[in-house]
Amino acid sequence: MAKLSPSSIRNVCLIGHHGAGKTALAEALLAVTGTIPRLGSVEKGTTVCDFEPEETQRQLSVSLAIAPFELDGIKVNLLDVPGYPDFSAELAIALAVSDLAVLVVSASDGVQGQTEEAWRAAAALGLPRMIVVSKLDRERADFERVLAEIRSAFGAGVAPVELPIGSEASFRGVIDLLDDTATIYDTSSTPPAKGTEGPIPAELVNHEHEVHEQLVEGIVVADDDLMSRYLEGETIERAELEGALASGIASGSVFPVLCASGASGVGIDRLANVLVELAPPADHRSPLEVLAGDTTSEVECDPEGPALLAVCKTLSDQHAGRISLCKVISGTIRPDTVLVNTRTRTEERLHVLELLRGHATAPVSEAVAGDFVAVPRLTGTKTGDTLAPKGSPVSVPLPEPDPPALHAAVKPSSRADEDKLMSSLQRLAEEDPSIAVTRVDETHQTVLGTAGEVHLSITLERLTRKFGVHVEREEVIVPYRETITQASDAEGRYKKQTGGHGQFGVVHLRLEPLARGEGFQFHDEVVGGAIPRQYIPAVEKGVMEAMEQGGQFGYPVVDVSVTCDDGKFHSVDSSEMSFKMAGALAFRTALEKAGVVVLEPISQLMVTVPAELQGDVLGDLHAKRGRVQGTESSDGMQTITALVPTAELSRYAVDLRALTGGRGRFRVSHDHYDVKP
Repeated sequence: MAKLSPSSIRNVCLIGHHGAGKTALAEALLAVTGTIPRLGSVEKGTTVCDFEPEETQRQLSVSLAIAPFELDGIKVNLLDVPGYPDFSAELAIALAVSDLAVLVVSASDGVQGQTEEAWRAAAALGLPRMIVVSKLDRERADFERVLAEIRSAFGAGVAPVELPIGSEASFRGVIDLLDDTATIYDTSSTPPAKGTEGPIPAELVNHEHEVHEQLVEGIVVADDDLMSRYLEGETIERAELEGALASGIASGSVFPVLCASGASGVGIDRLANVLVELAPPADHRSPLEVLAGDTTSEVECDPEGPALLAVCKTLSDQHAGRISLCKVISGTIRPDTVLVNTRTRTEERLHVLELLRGHATAPVSEAVAGDFVAVPRLTGTKTGDTLAPKGSPVSVPLPEPDPPALHAAVKPSSRADEDKLMSSLQRLAEEDPSIAVTRVDETHQTVLGTAGEVHLSITLERLTRKFGVHVEREEVIVPYRETITQASDAEGRYKKQTGGHGQFGVVHLRLEPLARGEGFQFHDEVVGGAIPRQYIPAVEKGVMEAMEQGGQFGYPVVDVSVTCDDGKFHSVDSSEMSFKMAGALAFRTALEKAGVVVLEPISQLMVTVPAELQGDVLGDLHAKRGRVQGTESSDGMQTITALVPTAELSRYAVDLRALTGGRGRFRVSHDHYDVKP
């Protein structure tokens, strides 16, 4: 095609609940525009966007995929976004780099948990939105019911611009409410079906006229001139209505609703045209704020500006290696451009530029501001990084993934797996920043943090498929502690006689409880030289090692004040080792008399759920020994803050999803330790 400019680029992301038909719509759009020769199938695992083995096996998108197509001189970068809640980090990135969000709603399932979550996320960014009711050819498909649900969930501004002709298996066409015409499709042909324009079926004329008037009123209300002409009885031409509709979409005040079926192709050609005609161009948005240290500046979407790339996705290809999918924020990028990674401060040469479609690549000669480009084999660059000109260390703020919701310990199945485990997990975390990898020295466990059960399963499958590392899953060991509740004292005597010098040291210690969280204090109150000064640090070291090794229940001891007030030494046999051992013996003996209790970690939990589910969540928190600290309402959602024993939250990601149907989200962080009942 001709040389691109930002005004000829449309960046569109398909969002919604998993199973709503987003991938099927993307596939049909590629087929109807001639981008691919034939229509693939989600069920058969042959679509462009679902190419990972974990996706084809589950028939579930787990990763952001890009599917660009061209129509009438316009390039549409279509981002297919996973709808499963475990992959909300992909949704956040896609919304940040898109100019229009197309919410896909299943005509049989209606508005679901992730439908609302995706809408809220797009609305929070002020992103223009459009709605497609998909799967209108499926059993139980009901356009009017789903439209009522959409209006109830998303309020004013929802405006149907199409009506379906037929339902379920008889869905065969759509009515264009802007120009009062119908398009009938031959559903017996090989999909995607081809449409033929014609008159509106007689049985739908009255209903169409009523909805048409409602649509026109909804469009002209934002334009004073059009409104006055409409009220005077003038017929507003389609071109003017379309212009006003495009303005309403771009401003985020009008949300058109369209009809389509990805499987049969009914309405798909019209959807492609609507994206070209009504989606905001890449340069319509306000200048992007970028960071340079503590200061911010604005960058225009300008092909003549300084080159600036944001890395929004990292893919690992068996043959090409690592591929970085980048959004061109500013400038024009050409092969062999040299930019600087502002995180690592290292130079990256962009040897090759590629157009990425699913996992297939094709070389391109340049990429302009507003477009996407794939760059293979960048050495130290990962998702979220910024590539900027040398001497201009600005960074593009991309959304950080939420903290992991589910943690699992993994151990290698063999010695060979152990050697590769950490490096392989780190490689996966570079591709997917929502993965957290931690080595816990206290419990000797490798802990993998993910967004949920499905995310965890897929991560472990990728670990085996990509790196050949086999692991076994374990429960995460909860880091309990011990402390004392009363004062005590004891003497520790270490005496050992060997052939030469022996070992001799006597230490008397007093133990007192400290306030929670104060840790450990050591006091030296030895008088009269009972223990020489040079041996006092050895006593303290012996006590600290005994505390770390664990008390009566085997857990580290905390919140204890230890005072060394007396002891004995031998001028020949005493040494640092003897006083270290004596200090440890004295501490263990005193501990037995100090009323030891076990402390458990307490986490602060913040749960956000629809208001009608608050009671269920509160009941569940009570069953988990939680103490509610407060609640807060906002936009029909309730945020509950509670202190809950960490041990009760090991599977809270799974529990909350089951409790709320995927409509709840939470954040958890360590707060303090408290006595375990």
